[in-house]
Amino acid sequence: MPLSIIGAGFGRTGTSSMKQALELLGVGPCHHMSEVLSLDDQRTKWKAIANGTKPDWDDVFANYNASVDWPSSHYWRDLAEHFPNAKILLTVRSSESWCTSMTNTIFKVLKEENEPDGVGTRIITEATFGGILDDKDHAIAIFEKNTSDVKAAISKDRLLVYSVGDGWEPLCQFLNLPVPSEPFPRSNSSEEFNQSIQARREQEALEKSNPEQT
Repeated sequence: MPLSIIGAGFGRTGTSSMKQALELLGVGPCHHMSEVLSLDDQRTKWKAIANGTKPDWDDVFANYNASVDWPSSHYWRDLAEHFPNAKILLTVRSSESWCTSMTNTIFKVLKEENEPDGVGTRIITEATFGGILDDKDHAIAIFEKNTSDVKAAISKDRLLVYSVGDGWEPLCQFLNLPVPSEPFPRSNSSEEFNQSIQARREQEALEKSNPEQT
C-alpha cells in the first residue's frame, strides 16, 4: 500500500501518541522508530539506507499506510515526492520543551550508542544533528529549521502542522474523518521512554547470554 500520511516532525513531538491516534482512526499501520527497534526486517532495511543504500520506498513501507518519527521523518522530502498523493503531517511543540525532552531521552541514548553504523547514529546523530548532541542552541536551531523547511516546501492544502495537545479535531478535519469518542492518546513520556529502553537493553543482554533460547 502506498503511504497516505507522511510524518515530517522530529522525535519527541508526540510521534508515539500520533502513531496510536492514526491507527485508532483506521489509517494505520503507522511506521515509527519502534518498528525499526523491534522488527528485524525493518532494522535491516533502515540500517542499509542509513549507510548509503538507495532506498526502495515501496518495499520499506509495503506494510504501512502512514509514517511518523525518525528515521522516516528525516526523508520527508524524498517521501513527499515518491508518494505524491500522501498528506504531510508536521508534529511540533515548543522548542524549549522539545529540547528538554530530547536531552532526557533520545540524546542520552545516542550518546551511549555503541553501534557506529546503526540507524540512530547515522540518521539522527550524524545526518540530522551533525554529530553534536550537547549544544542546546544547535539542537533548537536544527529543530526550528526543519519546521520552517517543511512549511516552505509543502503546499498548505497538503500540510497539517499539529502541536502537541491539539487533540482530535484538527487531525480529523485534515483527514476528513469523524472525531472518535475516546480521548486522544498520550503515551511515551520521558519516563516511559527510558523505561522501555532499559527493558530492551535487558532483553538484548539476556538473549546474548542465552543464545539457545532465542
